[in-house]
Amino acid sequence: MLNYEKLSDEISARIKNDRKNGFAGNLAFNEANVVRRDRNKDKANIIRTAFIRDIDKIIHCPYYNRYADKTQVFSFYKNDDITRRGLHVQLVSRIARTIGKALGLNLDLIEAIALGHDIGHTPFGHAGEEFLDELLFEHIGRHFSHNIHSVRVLDKIFPYNISLQTLNGIAAHDGEMELSEYYPVPLDTFEEFDNQIENCYIDKKNVRKLVPGTLEGCVMRISDIIAYLGKDRQDAEKASILKTDAYEECAIGTYNAEIINNLIVNIIENSYGKPYIKIDAEHFEALKKAKSDNYELIYKNDIVKAETHNIVRPMMRQMYERLLSDLTLGKNDSPIFTHHIDYVNKAHYKRDIPYEQTEPNQIVVDYIASMTDDYFTDLYAYLFPESELNIIYKGYFE
Repeated sequence: MLNYEKLSDEISARIKNDRKNGFAGNLAFNEANVVRRDRNKDKANIIRTAFIRDIDKIIHCPYYNRYADKTQVFSFYKNDDITRRGLHVQLVSRIARTIGKALGLNLDLIEAIALGHDIGHTPFGHAGEEFLDELLFEHIGRHFSHNIHSVRVLDKIFPYNISLQTLNGIAAHDGEMELSEYYPVPLDTFEEFDNQIENCYIDKKNVRKLVPGTLEGCVMRISDIIAYLGKDRQDAEKASILKTDAYEECAIGTYNAEIINNLIVNIIENSYGKPYIKIDAEHFEALKKAKSDNYELIYKNDIVKAETHNIVRPMMRQMYERLLSDLTLGKNDSPIFTHHIDYVNKAHYKRDIPYEQTEPNQIVVDYIASMTDDYFTDLYAYLFPESELNIIYKGYFE
């Protein structure tokens, strides 16, 4: 039987009373304290406030369009009912804004972080991220993480002068590590932020040490988990991998709508008026159990893993080496030039160094990470027309 929890009468009354009296508390990030690399540009005005500017820049980033054809978990399906990353970021934004509204936080900052958090994600979900990390590390001893690359997209490839608060929230959004309490650790300077980012390239373990500097970033981080936990189960059923009744009953429920509602309610119940985000012990244990079940039944499923590891991994290795060779040999008719370097340079943003002078492996990684699943597949066929490797998609009627 479905179970939808509700806020307690006490917290409901407090929220209603505070809203009636115009009391929002002082927990929301104050936009007067926004930090940008260039403080003389992108100043807020009455219409385009600080984080609305960030949102506009992110939505108009050339790579934002590509969310639409980047898969979450199930890559080998021609099925529009299976979640793409474009829907995921909207779900994260919606969940985070719902929580943020109740807690009196800065909704524009929440939306900016949510819409930008996966813009650096690879094709073929976390498997694609894993393969690209392997290749980059083999070649130059540096690591690839999608959240760190999302920062690179918005701060280096397209130097948009995005705020420190938005970039920090994007970098620290790691949805693979759940916590029962999220305490923000204020971050004041780009110097400190840049050191954190560099440490993540050197040692991937440092990614999990990143902490949001704002409550808004904390809300977005837990919302990322809430957004995919039940949705991946829906997708698994649509892909005929398993049925929803394969999961054990728990405090947060087993269906997507239950999970979203019950975790939102519990977070608001335990966080209202507090300088941290909290989930109670019962719901936190249920969250961990549900996430663990997803790993065992979905993400580690032999069918799901075999598709990407046996086909996409060797394809990506061949593509990486070909593009790197074309780049270092200066083959100007190669897609690495015509489809990537030229494309990036058309944005006409001033950079510290011309983009084409970036370390070659990094340029190749930038290109592959930017690809949608379909673009990757078509480019591979273009580069290796005789290859026996081929992605065969499952259609609606299979």
